[in-house]
Amino acid sequence: MYDRSVTTPLGVDRYRHVVVLTGAGVSRASGLPTYRGEGGLWTQGDTVRNSDGATMAADPEAVLRFFLPWRRQIQAVAPNPAHTALAAAEARRGPGTSFTVITQNIDRLHQRAGNQDVIEIHGSLFRSRCTACDLPAFDDDRADVELLPRCERCQALLRPDVTLFGEMPPARADHDAKRALRTCDLFVAIGTSGLVWPAAGFVRGAAYAGARCVYVNLDPLDDATDFRESFLGKAEELVPALFG
Repeated sequence: MYDRSVTTPLGVDRYRHVVVLTGAGVSRASGLPTYRGEGGLWTQGDTVRNSDGATMAADPEAVLRFFLPWRRQIQAVAPNPAHTALAAAEARRGPGTSFTVITQNIDRLHQRAGNQDVIEIHGSLFRSRCTACDLPAFDDDRADVELLPRCERCQALLRPDVTLFGEMPPARADHDAKRALRTCDLFVAIGTSGLVWPAAGFVRGAAYAGARCVYVNLDPLDDATDFRESFLGKAEELVPALFG
């Protein structure tokens, strides 16, 4: 592995099955905070507490009042050049090829930018599901913390359809991500620390499949054994150059 300045694109269009893993760093230029590092969300005690499945079980109203205002905050921002570059790269794909974005983000900015094949490995803030019954998850952008939304079937509280700490990722998303990794020939991780499972293990699956593995982030990984290349810098600057 080595770090270098971007001089030429990755030649994305030469690869048949591309998988891109994105984390919070890809949305930073849109005005959304990252999780780790100075000023990150994990430096704030209420974020850690309210992102835990145990808190949801013990005090669901506190978790809802924490997450629902995020919907309004995210709705007020727009996709940045990193998002639009990935959407343009997918739009160029020809028959018999694929371009899959596996995102740890819950903000839906990839879809708003135009990406079609998006796997939300941690769910979406813009879906809700019931805390009690098996009502299927549905699109929901309500952000009223005074009148908390309730299930139309059983009247229990609704929660954002996101994966909290201590919870399992959505089974369908996990299955689809692993299937994409088995056939990919180019894997690019963008704006992610590589510490949160199951996404932390995706590069190993891609490398096992023989894919070229590339890391793009502000900071280097402590252990980047499975990555062939590393590009360090801002996602909104590097991604358009690499995927152009």
